[in-house]
Amino acid sequence: MNHGKFIISLDFELLWGVRDKKTIDQYGSNIRGVHQIIPRLLQLFEYYQVAVTFSTVGFLFFENKAELLEHIPNNLPSYDNKNLSPYLGHFDILGNTASEDPYHYAPNMIQAIQQQPQHEIGTHTFSHYYCLEAGQTVEQFKEDLVQAIAVAKEKGINITSIIFPRNQYDDSYLKVCYDLGIYCFRGNENSWIYESRNGNDESLLRRALRLIDAYVNISGHHGHTDTFIKNNKLIANVASSRFLRPYSQKLSFLERFRLQRITSSMTYAAKHNLSYHLWWHPHNFGVNQEENLNFLAKILSHYASLNLRYGFQSYTMSNLVNLLKNEKI
Repeated sequence: MNHGKFIISLDFELLWGVRDKKTIDQYGSNIRGVHQIIPRLLQLFEYYQVAVTFSTVGFLFFENKAELLEHIPNNLPSYDNKNLSPYLGHFDILGNTASEDPYHYAPNMIQAIQQQPQHEIGTHTFSHYYCLEAGQTVEQFKEDLVQAIAVAKEKGINITSIIFPRNQYDDSYLKVCYDLGIYCFRGNENSWIYESRNGNDESLLRRALRLIDAYVNISGHHGHTDTFIKNNKLIANVASSRFLRPYSQKLSFLERFRLQRITSSMTYAAKHNLSYHLWWHPHNFGVNQEENLNFLAKILSHYASLNLRYGFQSYTMSNLVNLLKNEKI
């Protein structure tokens, strides 16, 4: 395919991805806002004719606590840091039904996404599983992923893509995905500041450089060739290009630089027939919704102009890989 590709993926997790010291009181407004932001995002994506991969935590599919508990794997993740396990924390505050607990269930939102078939529902694992954290095993990850695939199948969804929580993965986990019929994932940008690490190995320096990189190009455009995507040794790597950081009042004076950082790389990808993969979490837009949606609209408007000028085309992760399988590269 002699044109650039535009990929958007959303890590859809509600409160399941917020662990350690963060609580509903600290982060609840972001999570509650997801119930308003998903319909607004779907409208925006439809207006600009953009296809999106919604990578969804398996817990979100359930209507109530009893249904969720019936699907718990036998071999639970044995993280050394017990705060990482949702089974030892979130279950204590889990509401009985989706209608009374806006933090842990999302069946209605998943149904709304399904009603727009141009989008893809992938998996973000069953329990927001951390593959590189100490104590857990590949076998535990496999049980988790089997449940994620099964729960989605009950809702008529065939899982073929995965986004790893905290972007933690290695070849042993990719092999499990391959064995279970998943054929693409979102890898990290090709820079040491983005390489996959566990929480203990993360550093303030890398965090600081990633923040700077959101406004000034210090690590590159991170566009990817078709060959790079297709020829990963296990499953296709539809790698990340940029995390869309949410609006910050403190850094609002830098907004034009944040936008230019993204749109310039999109233009580079369109001109050079590369893929550009933008991602974020719906809860990142849960507060400051107008500012975040207006910023996204500028990005999507730029996509529309690149589509007209260069044939820059929107794909879900799985659709892109399916097309590449039939291309001679």
